[in-house]
Amino acid sequence: MVAELDSNTFKSHIAKGWALVDFWAPWCGPCKMLGPVIDELSKEMKDVKFGKVNVDEQDALASQFGVMSIPTIVLFHDGELVEQRVGAGTKPTIKGWIDQAMDK
Repeated sequence: MVAELDSNTFKSHIAKGWALVDFWAPWCGPCKMLGPVIDELSKEMKDVKFGKVNVDEQDALASQFGVMSIPTIVLFHDGELVEQRVGAGTKPTIKGWIDQAMDK
């Protein structure tokens, strides 16, 4: 399941363990392509929490993490930013990126 995050829920979502956050907007074409990939990965990767931040509604969160282009996905571990990636990607590409970051 992918949680809809805002300024009230963001910190608790990323606080413990691995968490991936998708910064997106409803009008963004590549975001629409990435959405189903994130949904599928959230069902398969039980050791990672998945969340989404609508940048139109949560511009302060987007600014806090330097999100200039969307989609941007950000991987956190225990509340710390580990890696950030801009642009859509295929499911194997995104999964490989997450797995590689978790193996470091």
